[in-house]
Amino acid sequence: MVELSTLDWLVLAGFFLLLLAVVYFSMRQKEEDTADYFLAGRNAGWLVIGASIFASNIGSEHLVGLSGAGAQSGMAMAHWELQSWIILLLGWVFVPFYWSSKVYTMPEFLERRYNSASRTFLSVISLVSYVLTKVAVTVYAGGIAFKTILGIDSIWGIDFFWISALGLVIVTGIYTVLGGMKAIMWTSVLQTPVLIIGSVVILVVGLDKVGGWAEVERLNDANMHLIRSASDAEFPWPGIVFGSFIIGFWYWCTDQYIVQRVLSAKNIKAARRGTMFAGYLKLLPVFIFLVPGMIAYALQAKGIISYDSADQAFPTLVSELLPAGVKGLVIGGLVAALMSSLASLFNSSATLFTIDFYKKFKPESSEKHLLKVGRMATIVIVLLGILWIPVMSLIADVLYEYLQSVQSLIAPGIAAVFLLGLISKRITPSAGFIGLVSGFVLGMVRLVLLPFKEDLQGSAFAWITNMNWLYYCILLFVVVTAIMILVSMVTQRASDEKLKGLTFSSLGKENMQAMIKDLDKWDYIHTVGILGITALIYIRFW
Repeated sequence: MVELSTLDWLVLAGFFLLLLAVVYFSMRQKEEDTADYFLAGRNAGWLVIGASIFASNIGSEHLVGLSGAGAQSGMAMAHWELQSWIILLLGWVFVPFYWSSKVYTMPEFLERRYNSASRTFLSVISLVSYVLTKVAVTVYAGGIAFKTILGIDSIWGIDFFWISALGLVIVTGIYTVLGGMKAIMWTSVLQTPVLIIGSVVILVVGLDKVGGWAEVERLNDANMHLIRSASDAEFPWPGIVFGSFIIGFWYWCTDQYIVQRVLSAKNIKAARRGTMFAGYLKLLPVFIFLVPGMIAYALQAKGIISYDSADQAFPTLVSELLPAGVKGLVIGGLVAALMSSLASLFNSSATLFTIDFYKKFKPESSEKHLLKVGRMATIVIVLLGILWIPVMSLIADVLYEYLQSVQSLIAPGIAAVFLLGLISKRITPSAGFIGLVSGFVLGMVRLVLLPFKEDLQGSAFAWITNMNWLYYCILLFVVVTAIMILVSMVTQRASDEKLKGLTFSSLGKENMQAMIKDLDKWDYIHTVGILGITALIYIRFW
């Protein structure tokens, strides 16, 4: 159990007071329409955008799940944390399409590129995946973390896991409903440094306790490599290279959860530079989240600490290693990660429901009415998150690997639909819709069959559950791509007028100029810098 000193409590109190002040300031800003509530008035600068992208991405699944992955499989899952170059793709290549079209949501963009059916189906996929993965994973990890760190089993006969999990969902839901996107983005500016500082403290203290980096490498020797054999049961290198890109492209370039941040930009330049700032920040998780998990493994091997499961690695480091006066800062960082990712999820879900469902069927609704619907939709998402909590005990032991494996079943179809739709005008509206449906159905087939893997051995379905999850992700992407091409051969494509500005070949002179407007040497320097650092990390841990 963590014994918090007076200084720890003062640090935590100061953090929450600042958080309340930011939310209050955001609430005082007049919200005249849905652009204000959902996209912060489309007036965000690069600092706010970059911090918001990072804070939204970094949740308890990183502090708890990624550290757990580090403790169990070493550097294997680091590929997903070295995708700054894909964030640069978002800023340099996709922002001109999204921002210039003035859409609120990614399903809305698909409607313009394909048809209304594609928009509706992507909204359904997104909402289902948010509730079943992001809410479940974040809140479950938060409950595990607080129960382990504080060492409290129950209060009034109620498991402390449920108390802490419910408290996080409710408190975050309140400030999301009241403050909207402005509150989320500005609290991210506060939460990001707290999160980073707290995690760096864990890294430094852990390295000191274990005896330095050389000891971490020695004790984790078998798991120090990023690139592993093609025959590796869990992380074969072809699967890692191509599978992680498919998942990363879907997440960073097409998922409402992330793209909503760049849609809030005051201009394309701010959006692009925001992704660069996020690209730098995204280089940190390998060292401040995954490496501490490897440190925990080394400390346990030396008998200094003890934990029962890999996902308890980070909470155990906090509870057993940190000196008085520092625990408050680290716990504040954990709370920051939990609240920022949940708040972003709640707002993105509300945006999808309000813009892609409610407004579509009631287009005559006033802006003020849509704001009320948006707030009510957020409350519903909060309630759904609470109702889903009992199911979280069924989640796999290594949380981060579970999250990526589930996303590997959702990502391929959506990634194929976006990528082919932007590359070629020949891909038809029918192909876009059929691609989304086929990708989702084929992904869910494996998800439904996995719990019965042992019973299916020897049957015609055994190969579906036995195939490596990364190879299945690649196969799914290839199959959906082939289906879309075949359907496009026998169906009518959209007119050039409809596709204007929605494919690379029809971007237009005005939007092409917007892509290079206000570029200076620092845009190129920072881009090369991010790519160079990423390359050096791969070379070091090859």
